[in-house]
Formats: sequence, C-alpha cells, structure tokens
Amino acid sequence: MTLALIAGRGRLPRDVAAAQDALPLICGYEGMLPDQVEAELTFRLETLGTLLVSLGERGITQVCFCGAIDRPTLDPNKLDAETMPLVPLFQEALAAGDNGALQILMQIFEQTGFDVVGADTLLPDLVAPPGVLSEAWPDAQMRRDAARGEAVLAGMAPLDIGQGCVIGAEQVLGVETMGGTDHMLTTLPAKAREMRAILCKGPKDGQIREIDMPTIGPATIKAAHRAGLVGVIVDAGDVIILDSAECTALADEYAMVLWSRRGGET
Repeated sequence: MTLALIAGRGRLPRDVAAAQDALPLICGYEGMLPDQVEAELTFRLETLGTLLVSLGERGITQVCFCGAIDRPTLDPNKLDAETMPLVPLFQEALAAGDNGALQILMQIFEQTGFDVVGADTLLPDLVAPPGVLSEAWPDAQMRRDAARGEAVLAGMAPLDIGQGCVIGAEQVLGVETMGGTDHMLTTLPAKAREMRAILCKGPKDGQIREIDMPTIGPATIKAAHRAGLVGVIVDAGDVIILDSAECTALADEYAMVLWSRRGGET
C-alpha cells in the first residue's frame, strides 16, 4: 500500500478507493469523517504533523484528497509536538482564501515527501468529455446564459470565493460562497424559476485541481431541479461528475439540460 486518501463526505472517496488495485489507506478528519468508507486513521489540524509521520512509517508515497471537508479551526491547546513547527503555515492558511489555504496544505505534504495526486488522475472517468449529455439541448438563451456564467466565474476568481453561479436571462441570480452550491441553490430569488435559470460550475483561475476540483453529482441535479433551474452547465475537462449515468438519467427525467461545455463555446 503506497496510496492514502484524505477522505471526506460523499461518494468520491468510495469510488476512488474501489478503482485501485490495492485498497488505499483511508484517513479521516475528526468530526468530518467520511460516510461511505471507514477511516483507518483519524487526525485533526492540530495533529497533522503526527499524521505525516505515520504515513511515512507506513510506506505511503502518494496522497489524494477526495470528498467534502469543511474548513477547520485551530485549537492551540490540542497541538502535539510533531505539529508545532507547522503553526506559522496554519496561521497563513487560515487567513487565506480557499485557494491560498489549499496551496499551503499541498505544500506541507509535498515538502514532507509525498506526491499529491488528484482524484481525476486516479479515476479519469470522473471528468466528463465535452458535449451535451442530456436528451434536452441548450437553446439560444441558455447558450448566452452559459457564456455569461463563464464570465462571472472568471470575474469571481480573484476573490477566491466559489466555483459556481446561477444565471437567468443573462442576469446573475446567485454566486457560490462559503455556504457552497447547496446553500446558493436554496437561497435563490423566486424569479429564478420564471427566468429559466441555469447553474454554471467551473474552476477558478489557479484552482488547486489536486485537492479541490469542482464537483457535481446526482444530488446537485436534484437540488437544481428543486430550485426550478432548467440546466446544469459544467466546464468540460475541469469538473468531476459523480455517477455521470445517474446524473444524465435525472436530467432527462426532469427535462433539464446537462452540458459539459468547452470554454468559449456558443
């Protein structure tokens, strides 16, 4: 065993683990343990140094971050001796935006000698090829809205706040922030239904793909449908689609568009 998964919630850790020839070491964060695989090792931010030592002692050479983990807090009273030298980096990470924090986390693992690999590297089929996956196709308005969504996501990138937005009639109806996609979809204005709005999902400039690729799954399609949206648009090659077949089936059931769109496509 040379691969460890830093596993969070959702099905991604299970899918990545099942695709490997040898079962990887599953590591979970205390209080945010994975719900579809069992963690053999658990850790906290305050014990990350000890985790790094344990991984090295077990012969781990590759680490993959997969699944949802909320941003942790640091309790100085719980720091162990192995982790104390990392505190300045933690403070820098906790003060940074999502990308900045993840960059520092990846740096810690790489400087300790581990190769950080993306889930899409271990399971390439996670990323959908370009094209319309659903039976329904985008009309002219949806194509304009998708282009608007691409521009909005590019504009959000310097703010380092999210990976999604909702667009209707070329108006911005919602942007993803710390609450994530689910919160954005449940707090949309009522007129989103009337405007035949769409969800656009894609990476920020400088996205840390190895740790935090944008992801949708069946739950996203269901949530978009409940919000009255008529389409889900993802950046081709840059967004993980969990269970693409089920996502497509749900989109067809709801008469929604599911489009893996190339940047700039009209």
